[in-house]
Amino acid sequence: MRRIKETKSVAARTLRVFFFGDSICFGQGVSPHRVWVGRLSAALEQQFASSVDLQFQNPSINGNTTRQALERIAYDLQSHSPHIVLVQFGMNDCNVWETDRGHPRVSPDAFRANLSEIIDRARIFGAKQVILGTNHPTTRTEKLLPSVDYTYEAANRSYNAITREVAAAKSATLADAEHACDAAVNAGEVTYESLVLDDQLHLSVTGHDIYFRSRLPVLVSALASVAATL
Repeated sequence: MRRIKETKSVAARTLRVFFFGDSICFGQGVSPHRVWVGRLSAALEQQFASSVDLQFQNPSINGNTTRQALERIAYDLQSHSPHIVLVQFGMNDCNVWETDRGHPRVSPDAFRANLSEIIDRARIFGAKQVILGTNHPTTRTEKLLPSVDYTYEAANRSYNAITREVAAAKSATLADAEHACDAAVNAGEVTYESLVLDDQLHLSVTGHDIYFRSRLPVLVSALASVAATL
């Protein structure tokens, strides 16, 4: 009987952490063990394993927008009732394809609404902490996007601003990658070019390091807060 009770106790203290995003969470172009999500999982496991059973999941998909995320959220997120969710979108939403005649893949208003709904759904299905992430600066700063008068990087920073607005409006925790990267560049630690791969968009190992270092304290605080309630 004692073993049965102990098993139930451990199961009751399982804390589920989900990373829900696009290629920036998936880690396109970088070995899995160097991606910031995997590094965070390992560091948090080491810190909290003695007090709580941690389960990390990363149902992130390359190329996804917030619209596509909502289409798959029922299984990828809701069905697992995560306690903590880190949401990372925007780099695909803000992009403009040649075939879209100057309209972004997801409009600013729709992006705002989609982020809000993702947060609402995460909370309805058990999330006690929702973390909303902005994206890093890219070096796509010269060529204009198709049929518009602005660059990809201008669009990226514009959607980051929307992410901050939604985080404030929905009382979600903000993990501001743009701010962390700008600060590291201004301090002379890195260059914008060193943060991204040759495609000028996806994170390099250096970029993943900035995400890891800046988001570790955010996740530590979230885990400590939720673990205390289990």
